[in-house]
Amino acid sequence: MNKGKIQKFLVGVDDSADALLAFDYAIKRAKDEGAELIITSVLESDELSVYQAMDKDYIHGKREDLEEHILDYRQRALAAGVTNVRTIVGEGDAGETIVKEIIPQVDPDLLIIGSESKKGIRRHFGSQAAYMAKYSPTSVLVVR
Repeated sequence: MNKGKIQKFLVGVDDSADALLAFDYAIKRAKDEGAELIITSVLESDELSVYQAMDKDYIHGKREDLEEHILDYRQRALAAGVTNVRTIVGEGDAGETIVKEIIPQVDPDLLIIGSESKKGIRRHFGSQAAYMAKYSPTSVLVVR
């Protein structure tokens, strides 16, 4: 991270309450600092049945749904006054995909995430958020 002002925020969203808090925080920081806001979400393969995972049309449809949904987040950020907003959708394990693929691609100054994900008990802090906090090559802010 460069010294001083943050120029690029990356925020992970998944519709959980904590992710929405992280998103609202990221909007405020990006607006206040005149920074770019990059919003990401990941289509997780473990959310699909074996049959769905084998159906390329189904996966494509789910990805399109997620890409459309993430544009709603983009519109919300723009409406709140953030002027530079982009979105990225990944596929795979959320923590690994963000750390190993998305962060190297966008090179953010700060990753902002919620402490829980919306899916299942194993997703509570200790899995995805902990993975990203531990392995991210950039600074991580966990919002609760």
